[in-house]
Amino acid sequence: MRISKSTIITLFFPFLCFAQTLTGRVIDKITQQPIETVSVYFNNTTIGTTTNSDGEFSISYTDAIQSVLVISYLGYEKVLISDYRNSNEVLLELVEENNALDEVYLNYDDGLTRRQKLRLFRKEFLGASKFGRSCKILNEDDLILKYDKHNKALYASTSLPIKVLNTKLQYEITYDLLDFEIIFKYADLTGLEFTINSVTYFGTSFYKDLDTTKNKTLKHRNKAYKGSVQHFIKSLYNKNLKEQGYWIFHDKFIVDEWSFFTVEEVTENQDFKKITLKEKVSILFDKEYQSAIQLKIPEFYVDAFGNYTPIIGVYFSGDMGNQRVGDTLPLDYALVEN
Repeated sequence: MRISKSTIITLFFPFLCFAQTLTGRVIDKITQQPIETVSVYFNNTTIGTTTNSDGEFSISYTDAIQSVLVISYLGYEKVLISDYRNSNEVLLELVEENNALDEVYLNYDDGLTRRQKLRLFRKEFLGASKFGRSCKILNEDDLILKYDKHNKALYASTSLPIKVLNTKLQYEITYDLLDFEIIFKYADLTGLEFTINSVTYFGTSFYKDLDTTKNKTLKHRNKAYKGSVQHFIKSLYNKNLKEQGYWIFHDKFIVDEWSFFTVEEVTENQDFKKITLKEKVSILFDKEYQSAIQLKIPEFYVDAFGNYTPIIGVYFSGDMGNQRVGDTLPLDYALVEN
């Protein structure tokens, strides 16, 4: 599977919390010529722009934005800026990607037809909920799908970002897929019966807001948000899990959540709080939706808007673990959520 290269740039400045605007110019590293229509956006948000004919851009953000800034253009290595605060202007030199692709067996018989692989990919990338089922991938022909019979795994890659139309939540999502893998416990290729062991995918995404006026859209978004990982993390930060409808269980018994979760202030960055978890616990939301959380790392960090880091090492299962791209909202949704 081919994984796109990315460049990570860290700007070392003191951390300050106020609204500001970052301006910049994007040029080709070799020719030093400006590049027009480069996508510039904060990952997993609706906040983005493109460069003009001079390669210039301007993008504003507030202290609530914790996502990396993504600079992406077809044929060039992606640039990720992880620390852009207190930086007024940047000059970015994009490097062309190596066009040598991994060998792709377009006619290789791996036991599944493309249609069958697409069906598996859609379900596990978009989700099986009503929100996931309302989604449509607008450029499926760009997907490269391969089934590994030996490892019972499905892999996906693409040279172009995946375009997803979510009709229920009214977003058009541009998802730049970096990795996708489904590992099956059981796979019957004849009867097309599969039992999934794990699903792993990650990438960068930008949400284009299609409609914020219809009551139906707002109700759908609120329903998707309540009980989501983002909502749970935000409630954890505010230490109001019960008030938000969450009950914590251990060994099938309801427990005091704060005897298992520890929430601590972070002295060097007051926008984040450190979370530790004594043991794996079950989560019941709204007396209906059941999930679980466990850590494979000592602690993780959360903010007031539902962001958490690191991603790897924090594992959700059950209803939260089944949430996919079709169930997700941009991280800045919490900025306007009542």
